[in-house]
Order: sequence, then structure tokens, then C-alpha cells
Amino acid sequence: MKIDSLFSGIGGIDIGFLQAGFTVAWANDCDPQACKTYRFNFPNVKLYEMDICRCNPTEPDHVDVITAGFPCQPFSICGSQNGFSDKRGVLFFEIMRIADMLNHPILFLENVANITDHNDGKTFNIIHNELSERGYFIRYAIMDACRYGIPQHRTRMYLIAFKNERDCNAFLFPLGQDCEKNIFDCIDRTHKQDEKFYIEEGSATYMQLISAMKDPAQIYRFSDFGVQSGKNGISFTLKANMGTWRNRIPYIKDDYGIRMITPQECLALQGFPENFVFTSIPIASAYKQCGNTVAVPVIKAIAKEMLNTCM
Repeated sequence: MKIDSLFSGIGGIDIGFLQAGFTVAWANDCDPQACKTYRFNFPNVKLYEMDICRCNPTEPDHVDVITAGFPCQPFSICGSQNGFSDKRGVLFFEIMRIADMLNHPILFLENVANITDHNDGKTFNIIHNELSERGYFIRYAIMDACRYGIPQHRTRMYLIAFKNERDCNAFLFPLGQDCEKNIFDCIDRTHKQDEKFYIEEGSATYMQLISAMKDPAQIYRFSDFGVQSGKNGISFTLKANMGTWRNRIPYIKDDYGIRMITPQECLALQGFPENFVFTSIPIASAYKQCGNTVAVPVIKAIAKEMLNTCM
């Protein structure tokens, strides 16, 4: 089975589907830095680097699934919450436009959990109606990455829309379980990292962190309310604002001092394979891309169930 990948970013959803046994027909994103990362790691996938509003693919091969982790800021409790009044919010309707063009039998959508409650449920009602009017039958669930093998709390809404009612009725979201990993299965605290990641001893930031780091087995970050700690060896949600504000990058205490976690460690906390790397992009862009992507094992688990249902 093949997917068309909209809002592909650096390809987290694509990796999950590839690991489940799908192939990627083509992808689309408009962020130049994310596209550099995508091309470097997916050299054989056709990438439309452009605004989705200008994307008019005419692929001759049958493709089974549209995947789209469409912009979440208009619906997130941490974002604008302007919903469809936000120019990013209305990009959902571009997914519908391309679905109309290519007549995919299945849609896979990912967004923040709050989208189901946004505007007293009216936003999700519109999404549901747009899909129903096109003959889709719908399943959705709220899932936390830490229930699927990743030591990160990352709660997201996943929606699968099927043209085939029988497939919809047969599909079940995968059940999660308690996470057996902790952050230091993904973060190396025994080998020294580049000096640029360490906080200068005695600096104001260092003093704030050292006084807050009561448990060196946890991960920490600055929030609007001071220094925030992870719990039980599980990270809080990695956010795109890591690329905007340096102090929003999480911190740990390793054998050499207090430091920020690296972009590669952020990818590990998202469940990316070790061979996925960043090419020559600004480090701020790498952090932003890490926060904007998805927890790969959750995607893989859902995609495997989709494959088992539809084959």
C-alpha cells in the first residue's frame, strides 16, 4: 500500500508507515529547512516543496492513503486557538481538495488532542462533516506516545477515515501499555557532548537549574512558571518553540555538567531510527523540526493495524 504525505515535515509519519510496510509515493511541505532534512533522509521520494495551496499533484499510480499532520497551532491550548479563523487552520480544507482530486480510499490525520474540544467541539464537527460528505467512515483516538514505547508524554489525536465501511468497522486502534524505557535509554549521559550544549558553571541559568535539579534521573526545562521537571523518567512533550527560545530546550545533568539535550537526542525521544540525521541546517531549525514532528512508534503501530485491516 502507498501513501501520499502532506505536511510531511521531516518525515516522521512517513517513517512510521514505511516501518509498517507501506511505501511513499510523494510528499509535500513548504518549510525549506524541513525539506532539506527530508530530502537528505528520503532521497528517492518525490518531494513537492511548495505551499500546499499550490500543490496539484497528478500521480498516475493508485495511492491508498493520504497522511497529514496538519498545523496544530490554531487548535493547541499552547497556541493561538483561532481555529479555522487562522490561515493555518483552514489548511485542513486543502487536504480535502487533494483528496477530491486523487480519490484516496483512506485518510490518516494527526493533530493535537485539543482539536476534539476546540470551540466547544464545533471545529471537530466541521472536520467530521467534511469527511462524511465525501463518503468517509471515521475512527479516531487520543493516544499518548509514552504508552507505545517512547519515554515522552505526547498526547495527540489520530483520525482514520475509510471509504470502505467494512474496513472502518474492522479497524481497532492499537492498545498501549506502560513504558518500560526511561529518558536515559534515549539520552547518553556518560559521553561528553560538544561544549556548546553545556551551561557555564556559575551562570544565572546554571544556578537556576542546579537548584531545581533535585533528581538527576529526570529531565528539566524552563516554562512560564519556572523550571519544570519530567516525572518517572518520562519526558514532557517536546515543542517546536525549542527552535525559537533556547531555554525551552530540555536540560539534563550528565557526568560532565548540566547541558541541553542535543537534536539527535530529541529525535531519539521521538522514536526516530539512529540512521536519521540532520544535514547542514541551523541548529535552531533542527530543534524546531524535532518539536514539530511525531512519535514514530505510535504511527507505526496504527499503520500496522491499518495494513492488517485492509489487506
